[in-house]
Amino acid sequence: MIIALFGKEFNADQLIYIRILIEKLENRGCKLLVWEPFYHFIKGNVSFNQEVGVFNEHTDLIGKADMLFSLGGDGTMLHSVRLVRNSGIPIAGINMGRMGFLSSIPRSEIINAVDDILDQRFRIVKRTLINLLSPKSLFGDFSFAFNELSINKKENSSLVVVHVWVNDQLLHSYWADGLIVATPTGSTAYSLSCGGPIITPDSSNFVITPIAPHNLSVRPVVIPDSSIIRIRVDSRDQLALVSLDSQTAIIAPDIELVVGKADYEINLVQRLNENFFSTLRAKLNWGSDIRN
Repeated sequence: MIIALFGKEFNADQLIYIRILIEKLENRGCKLLVWEPFYHFIKGNVSFNQEVGVFNEHTDLIGKADMLFSLGGDGTMLHSVRLVRNSGIPIAGINMGRMGFLSSIPRSEIINAVDDILDQRFRIVKRTLINLLSPKSLFGDFSFAFNELSINKKENSSLVVVHVWVNDQLLHSYWADGLIVATPTGSTAYSLSCGGPIITPDSSNFVITPIAPHNLSVRPVVIPDSSIIRIRVDSRDQLALVSLDSQTAIIAPDIELVVGKADYEINLVQRLNENFFSTLRAKLNWGSDIRN
């Protein structure tokens, strides 16, 4: 099996886990393909017992990797999605960060997790993406979001007015700090922190969540992910910020955003002893008394 490794710079105390992972993969006969900036970051501190390939772009992975290991937190996972794109390559997230909602494999379980994956003791969970259908050129060649599309006011001094239509029917004109359109995956991210509901990954929905709305009776709305969403922003300073996960651009009020479901899904690796609800309980400390 050819395993692609993607990671970013991290503290030195995490190097031991990278060494354990590489040694385990090599001992199981895997060939390694490492993201080139990450390879240069670790090569002086990690020994490889075989020739290692490198990659830089998503085109370097197509037909050359059987699986990608994302080494880091959820931000690293979001970058991994941009590398995998529509190739169908499964992503296994190993959490080197803190929350690790998407990177669900704890670094302390690397050895067991590798054995589970290589021995086919895992399932593939498909995750929906948001597609910014228009304007296509706003974010270059990758106009997709794993978590959410968000719109925020550019200045702190005033609200924005966000007009939203769903399938050409006016939903609402939100007076707020901004608006979020989240996938089920993103329902446990920014949307959740703004009071949005948690949606299971297989629910086939999007959630539209206002950010600090002026009218307190306004609440998040769940819609089918087959919907086409149109968004137009009015702002006193004439500019607003739009983000697709970690990508951000500035838009003028005459720009209309059209959002829909992507025509492909991301394959996440999930071990057989894990599921969405067990992850919720673990990451959100449900059932734990944390008062002490």
